[in-house]
Amino acid sequence: MTVALKAVLARAGLRIDAADFLALVEDAARRLDAPDPEPSRFFTPAQGKALAEAGLDLSPYHEDEPDPRARAVAAHAVLAESALTVPAAADRLGVDASRVRHRLAERRLTGWKDQGGWRLPAWQFTDDGVLPGLDTVLAAVPADQPALVVAAFMTHPQDDLVIAGEPVSPRQWLLAGGDPRPVAALAATLGTAF
Repeated sequence: MTVALKAVLARAGLRIDAADFLALVEDAARRLDAPDPEPSRFFTPAQGKALAEAGLDLSPYHEDEPDPRARAVAAHAVLAESALTVPAAADRLGVDASRVRHRLAERRLTGWKDQGGWRLPAWQFTDDGVLPGLDTVLAAVPADQPALVVAAFMTHPQDDLVIAGEPVSPRQWLLAGGDPRPVAALAATLGTAF
């Protein structure tokens, strides 16, 4: 298992010891509640019927099924492993650590606190600074959105952001010099139903 995990981590470009990565996965999984064995109980009969007609499976969870939370746990572990600490972000930006904390407070950088202090997702940084237009985008992100949701949004292609006929991620759009306002408009809708 360890040899296979080391190979997967290397192919993914993650520079972390396999045991440390498994500790991140364990920590992320521990934070989750157990899946509800009866998801339909959260909805009225009319809501359940509408959701079923839309293709959602509200049947009871069976113990022999793979845990649907596994993908989120793995994504959170990768996000945590690749995140920068305040001192690392300060080094990257060429500023004092207190400036990084000020930017976090002003929502000009984003991150979360864990036992070791602030963690800042790597997607918001370039080799020598921050993503162009980042402050415009972060100002539009609803404050209640988890770091994993924002990271997924910023790193996955969006149909409304097109370069050379291909959808690109908000990060790619901004790195290419794209206007941050369309990204901010999309970011403002995170957590809302369309």
